[in-house]
Amino acid sequence: MDKNSSVVVALQSQIQELEEKVAALRVSRRILMNLLDSLEKEKCEQFSILENQNNKLKKSNWQYAQTIMSQNLRIAKLEEKFNIFSDLT
Repeated sequence: MDKNSSVVVALQSQIQELEEKVAALRVSRRILMNLLDSLEKEKCEQFSILENQNNKLKKSNWQYAQTIMSQNLRIAKLEEKFNIFSDLT
């Protein structure tokens, strides 16, 4: 009987240790899940910021291209007038 009770005590001790480890793992898992959620939120925020910057750059680039095209058209018209004027003189 003494042997059985020492085995029972040893098993209860092991059970207690395992339950503590499981509890620690649950805490660790919660911490990791919170970190993952935080990282995912940060990633989404960064993506949104980059997307907005990209849209602003596209708009700015389009406006710049329009300005260049307008200036090129103006230069072409001035060159045409200059050529007509130089042909007359």
